[in-house]
Amino acid sequence: MTDGIPHPRRIVIAGGGTAGWMAAAAIARTLGRTADLTLVESDAIGTIGVGESTIPPLVVYNRLLGINEAEFMRATQATFKLGILFDDWKQVGDRYFHSFGATGKDHWSAGFQHFWLYGRTRGHDQSYDDYCLELIAALQGKFAHLPDDGMNYAYQLDSTLYAKFLRTMAEGDGTKRVEGKIARVDLDGESGNIAALVLESGMRVEGDLFLDCTGFCAVLIEQALHAGFDDWTHYLPCDSAIALQTENVRPPVPYTRAMAHDAGWQWRIPLQHRSGNGLVYCSRYLSRDDALERLLGNVEGDVLTEPNFLRFTTGSRRRQWYRNCIAIGLSGGFMEPLESTSIHLIQRAVLRLIRMMPMGEISARDVAEFNDQQDEDTRQIRDFLILHYKATERRDSPFWRQCAAMTIPDSLAQKIELFRETGRVFRKNEELFAENSWVQVMMGQGIIPRTYHPIAEKLRDDEVDKLLGTIRDNVSRTVASLPEHGAYVARYCGAATPTTRG
Repeated sequence: MTDGIPHPRRIVIAGGGTAGWMAAAAIARTLGRTADLTLVESDAIGTIGVGESTIPPLVVYNRLLGINEAEFMRATQATFKLGILFDDWKQVGDRYFHSFGATGKDHWSAGFQHFWLYGRTRGHDQSYDDYCLELIAALQGKFAHLPDDGMNYAYQLDSTLYAKFLRTMAEGDGTKRVEGKIARVDLDGESGNIAALVLESGMRVEGDLFLDCTGFCAVLIEQALHAGFDDWTHYLPCDSAIALQTENVRPPVPYTRAMAHDAGWQWRIPLQHRSGNGLVYCSRYLSRDDALERLLGNVEGDVLTEPNFLRFTTGSRRRQWYRNCIAIGLSGGFMEPLESTSIHLIQRAVLRLIRMMPMGEISARDVAEFNDQQDEDTRQIRDFLILHYKATERRDSPFWRQCAAMTIPDSLAQKIELFRETGRVFRKNEELFAENSWVQVMMGQGIIPRTYHPIAEKLRDDEVDKLLGTIRDNVSRTVASLPEHGAYVARYCGAATPTTRG
């Protein structure tokens, strides 16, 4: 030790992109000079760069790092996001909205859905949607920051620009960037740990702890250490995607769209300067050429980029921390972006690692706990994604018939049947998706509870009228007072009002 400061632990990040620079920025800012941080990346290697839609925990992540929100949004051309609009998932022609907000007002013993369900028996036929501020604001194209964080939101952003923004921040906090391609990974002959990355230039980058941010290639965690992979294609059969960017033709709305088609789904994500588009599909039922034709036939505005073709296998690395290597991002597994969880899983792994950062030797207990928690996170997200495919009334194509007929994990089957029979949703530990998320998606996909909690019948008819009417009125009044989303973004970020072409 020198002046009471322990010698810095050498942390090497393999790969840049969103995963690498999110990790570097958080570690550098949190650990400061107690970490000797090096990131290795090559400008010659492209990044996936299509993770443009996020969920609310990213707001917390940015705040933890002391990021100024307006500056971040200006740098990443971000817009606000209040949820996801799902088209044609239950049946062709149906739509529902998964919002980030709470719906109505819960009681400690029962969620609001129980009081809404009881209200239906007493003549209240208003939609469940009418009781959610974020949902109604999104569909009306409105947004504002409200006192006491009264509006739950996330961002729609350019992930390539986000990586650049974080790189500037991380390098300012002492991260060293090394340019070059990894030629091989040297392992220690005794421990089996990674000893160094050897670059094509011959440069050797040694470290104590290695973060694999090399994407689908998983150069460290799989190619070098063979950590293993659990394939979840049975549950999530899509294996291909095409992404491209288009001009905006209207002011950006504060939500992402997920539009089902006969072999998968399509996303549309409006940013300040352009829109992100993509088609996710199962190659068993749709060819690459037909997929591209379908995507190009259902975009708005002129196409700005060449299509980016992606192949993937949905699943999770069996050990995301193995020996002295931690997989971050796509090297740890892939969940299709249906609920915008890709960047969140990066964030979750990075913050979890910081909380478990070893002081000396790596603890096998820490490794086991990290892997257990990561596995639980991914399986809970997996189940939520499967719900969208399984709970469908579509039988109009072989793809949807396969989804409707597939066996599902017991954990999801329990959740669906519990809600169908009782209206209840129970979440385990720090499960990502809130009760209201499960309620909105299950009811949106056609699962309506047969009954409700008996506490709802404690209310007299006039009390039911007052409860439901007051909530609806508050939502309606608040939304009416909100500004238009695009104009608010322009003022907030100090930019000109976004221009569009008709």
